[in-house]
Amino acid sequence: LVARFGRRRVMIFCVTGFTIATWLCGQAASLEAIVLWRIVQGGIGAPVVPLSNAIVLDSFPRHQAGLVSSIYGMTVVLGPVIGPVFGGILAETYNWRWAFYMIVPAGALAAVALHFALPPDRPQKRLSMDWLGFLLLATAIACVQLVLSRGQRLDWFESGEIILEACMAVIAFYAFVVHCLTTREPFLNLRLLRHRNYALGLILVFIYGMVNFTPIVLLPTLLQQHAGYPDSIIGIIVGYRGLGGVVGFGLTLMIGRWDPRIGMSIGFGLLVVSGLWLMSLDLNAGVNLLLANSVLQGVAVGIIWVPLTVMTFGDLTIRDTPEGMSVFHLLRNIGSSLFISLSVTEILRSGTMNYSRMMEMLSPYNRALLWPSTMGGWEMETAQGLARLSREVDRQAAMIGHLNAFGMYMAVSGIAILFVLLVRGTPR
Repeated sequence: LVARFGRRRVMIFCVTGFTIATWLCGQAASLEAIVLWRIVQGGIGAPVVPLSNAIVLDSFPRHQAGLVSSIYGMTVVLGPVIGPVFGGILAETYNWRWAFYMIVPAGALAAVALHFALPPDRPQKRLSMDWLGFLLLATAIACVQLVLSRGQRLDWFESGEIILEACMAVIAFYAFVVHCLTTREPFLNLRLLRHRNYALGLILVFIYGMVNFTPIVLLPTLLQQHAGYPDSIIGIIVGYRGLGGVVGFGLTLMIGRWDPRIGMSIGFGLLVVSGLWLMSLDLNAGVNLLLANSVLQGVAVGIIWVPLTVMTFGDLTIRDTPEGMSVFHLLRNIGSSLFISLSVTEILRSGTMNYSRMMEMLSPYNRALLWPSTMGGWEMETAQGLARLSREVDRQAAMIGHLNAFGMYMAVSGIAILFVLLVRGTPR
């Protein structure tokens, strides 16, 4: 798109389209409508992050990449600080639509600012769009997403639909790789993978996407549906993660002269600690505990980002950086969406299984439950008492599912450290 229409036009179009789609999300009158406009919002807004990152990096000398990435990252995390806090307050005070409406003025202002700030596009060689490569990759990603999101509901590979989607994903991905290696102007230049640090950087940013956004999705749902937290408090808890991110990016300014492997190891190590901490939670966890863990997550992801970016693109030429950046952010988004689907699937699977096991033990004929010291205030003799007890079992089963998902989060963070050890030292 940049090669065909120019960076300035694409950037302004995407920001404007994202703003309009956000307003339409607030106007949605049905679930189908909001899903549609959320898809449009994500599709139009996706190029904004890699384009803005490339614009910032291209505007400064290469030796200042670490400093520039730190400042850029600090501004990026201001959104997660402000958005959840004000969104939660507006949703609780008015309704959920205002969580979308509050973004519209900022988006309109950004579009106007880009119109005056970005220089005119320079004439450049137009590249033909590799539609076959694009369709193959989109098919592979969509099929994997469907397998993960519908597998639990359809009993996984006992379903013909899941088998078909899995086979289509494998075939489409294989065809995509072969096509990219044999065509003259591929959708993604896989030859860039010959750079060792770039290839490892793609793996690490895939993992980074997995662990960066998953807690933001899982924790609010747990706190709202099963722990009874109001939207305003949940927004503050998520907002503190953004404050931790600002601190993390600030720390990278101090340790910027260190080997990038050290910063990434520290960051992923803190995520392992955060995962262990989350695995020790229960439904009575206090706000202060959740705030501290949220800050720790923010510090960790803030520390990781700058050395990961510097390491990944350190061996690429300026000509290859924009294309490498697009793949970099593509894998980050794919990792995020796939791991969120996988985590939700684990929550549903584990929650259902543990609910069944615990309900098998709850019966008026279970003598172990007849002692007052065992049952406490629960009533096993009435239908109302059994219903209340069933709801409590459902809460605890859901909590177990979330704990298992947090365990996956911790394990993936630990695996990332192993890949960091394979990174070749980057010259200072």
